[in-house]
Amino acid sequence: MRFGGLALVLFAWLSWPTVQAHAADEPDLIFRRSTVFKLLSPNDKLATYGVDDPEVEGVACHFTVPEKGGYTGWLGLAEQVSDISLACRQIGPIKFKGKMGQADDMFRQRRSLFFKKMQIVRGCDAKRNVLVYMVYSDKLIEGSPKNSTSSVPIMPWGPSDASVQKCGDYIQ
Repeated sequence: MRFGGLALVLFAWLSWPTVQAHAADEPDLIFRRSTVFKLLSPNDKLATYGVDDPEVEGVACHFTVPEKGGYTGWLGLAEQVSDISLACRQIGPIKFKGKMGQADDMFRQRRSLFFKKMQIVRGCDAKRNVLVYMVYSDKLIEGSPKNSTSSVPIMPWGPSDASVQKCGDYIQ
């Protein structure tokens, strides 16, 4: 009975989706590129994804993450490394959908079977009217100093976008 309960918990954990969108939808895979060849199992890769900010219309972020190959990577058991790059840009008129907190999660993704996740958080530099996004990876016990930051100045978008919203007006 003890083994059956453990097997059920393991099955439930493994069937949990690899990508967990906290606020944003699941990211769109843009492309993958192999970085390490493995003869009889999947290669190690770099994968680039795009995700729209769910609270700020007109902003998109792209991030690149390493994906472990081999049999453990293929089975979803490998712990992914924390090297993640991030670029966020204004892609249309910026419109805030509501109030936000500083350093709110914009997106979250599991990076290992247990304990490790990647997070993209959003903040506002009210003095400069700039949205600031930071990506980092953390573990339950210890964090990671590896991170990347990207800024999106809030600018008019075309001749019909005369008024520019201030991010400071939408921070709780």
